[in-house]
Amino acid sequence: MQGLHADQLRKSFPAPGGELTVLRDASLRLEPGQNTAILGPSGSGKSTLLAILGTLETPTGGTLTLDGENPFTLGEAELARFRNRRIGYVFQDHHLLPQCTVLQNVLVPYLADGGAGPEEIAHAESLIERVGLSERRLHRPAELSGGERQRVAIARALVRGPGLVLADEPTGNLDGATAEAIVSLLLEMHADLGSVLVVVTHSEDLALRMQSRRRLADGILS
Repeated sequence: MQGLHADQLRKSFPAPGGELTVLRDASLRLEPGQNTAILGPSGSGKSTLLAILGTLETPTGGTLTLDGENPFTLGEAELARFRNRRIGYVFQDHHLLPQCTVLQNVLVPYLADGGAGPEEIAHAESLIERVGLSERRLHRPAELSGGERQRVAIARALVRGPGLVLADEPTGNLDGATAEAIVSLLLEMHADLGSVLVVVTHSEDLALRMQSRRRLADGILS
């Protein structure tokens, strides 16, 4: 059973006088190569859903599998390894390490396994070339534009060939023309990888570029 299968995900948090339910019913099925946008107002549960899909939060109810494996049955160390190898993240604020070069930032996902060898470095450099930053691979984030930093973030997210790529408002801090270029790049590289791509966004324009669109309201994904 390949791809991302989320069935009736639910998430509640303890609250005075009872519990606060953020997700009530979120079901999502995407096969390798498919992508979708999740839209919804602030406070609708989008961030919580993305955190569960990325295994950063444990659901209160429902099931989640990625390529047939339920990550929430794994121990803490195994879950961290699963997340590092199988899931890539692109954030609104790129979260690059300011003291590291472009190349070093792209190689960060290999650190948990003891670092990168020649093959991993060559692969990272090929991704940096793909995102158009070969001449800037030894620059640090402060020397890059916002769009260039987001290109680095995309390369970092894809460097390990994850089965699932999660993008949280990936164009939120970019101007229109730069945002358009970043979305095109993300979609092209996602298609080449054959991964599942889930984008959370407020942008209707970005959502229209995806194969499908889902809306989250009052904790229910429709």
